[in-house]
Amino acid sequence: MSVRITWYGHACFLFETRGQRILVDPFLTGNPLAPVSADKVAADFILVSHGHGDHVGDTVAIARRTGALVIANFEIVTWFQSQGLQKLHA
Repeated sequence: MSVRITWYGHACFLFETRGQRILVDPFLTGNPLAPVSADKVAADFILVSHGHGDHVGDTVAIARRTGALVIANFEIVTWFQSQGLQKLHA
């Protein structure tokens, strides 16, 4: 099994393995180091480590566009529900 890891600046990483894409802390908009924009990045899963804006970042927009499952702690998942996301796991 191979894993490809791409750093998108700050704490944002994309892990690709077995045809799945796992995006971590997708702070892309406003991140001067991000080589990809929120409307172009692919994800099957989005992991959010904590609720600071530079970690939550573009999660809502990316999840809406891609249908990715968002995984975070209970409080953050509850906030994502209030933003209209439904595909969530606490």
